[in-house]
Amino acid sequence: MENKKPIIGITMGDPSGNGPELCVKALIRSEIEQRCHSVVIGDARVIERAAVIVGHPEVKINPITDTSEADFKPGTINVFHMDLVDFDRFEFGKVSAMCGNAAFQSVVKVIELALNKEIDATVTNALNKEAINMAGFHYNGHTEIFAEYTGTKKYTMMLVHNNLRVVHVSTHVSLRQACDMVRKDRVADVIRISNQGCMDMGIKRPRIGVAGLNPHAGENGLFGTEETEEIIPAINTTRLEGIDVEGPVPPNTIFSKALGGWYDVVVCMYHDQGHIPLKVIGF
Repeated sequence: MENKKPIIGITMGDPSGNGPELCVKALIRSEIEQRCHSVVIGDARVIERAAVIVGHPEVKINPITDTSEADFKPGTINVFHMDLVDFDRFEFGKVSAMCGNAAFQSVVKVIELALNKEIDATVTNALNKEAINMAGFHYNGHTEIFAEYTGTKKYTMMLVHNNLRVVHVSTHVSLRQACDMVRKDRVADVIRISNQGCMDMGIKRPRIGVAGLNPHAGENGLFGTEETEEIIPAINTTRLEGIDVEGPVPPNTIFSKALGGWYDVVVCMYHDQGHIPLKVIGF
């Protein structure tokens, strides 16, 4: 079916969470239909129930098993129905292996559809990490699932809000593990990935700021040696490759500098270092 609008595949997320409701509330907006077409990946019955919950029982849910069956008309939500939820066992707001499996399988399916070029982009609703692990899928989050199922060996998470971009050396690990994962090869890889990512976004020569791990970026080893032993060597290596990179910058100042226009992206050493400033201004 020839179609000029891009088709976006949207996972429903954990069926016992708010993902299905967010799908309905987003897809009934006329401006979405004006820009693109969409297919929700998950369970048609879950989306039907979500439509009632959010006060839009009039929405037509179109279950499909192939993207060619989609009916891209206003007031219709196309759902790639995977039939993974047993409503005799289903409970809202409860972590379960069944819901974890449903959420995980929807992510795998949306990746498959994208790789097969049946959809043009993917959007993911929240899954519950405990639930997917209960279901036997031992991943820390979407990033790792996408990496494995696309065969990507070197990757990082990027968060973006307006002109603030942050990438991470590590994400869903303990803080103790995060400190151990600050290694020069990994830091250098994240600098390279962030540089290419920014160029893919249209920034011709990205300016990259690298955060320190320790207070005051270690004060030359006074408050920790990760900067001198791991982060600075990574910065020096990538700078020799022609990348415009600066650091390590103290974590308590680097984000205000980024907001002030000094950097196009900040390389963060661990999950909360990047997530907290981004979500303070982005939520």
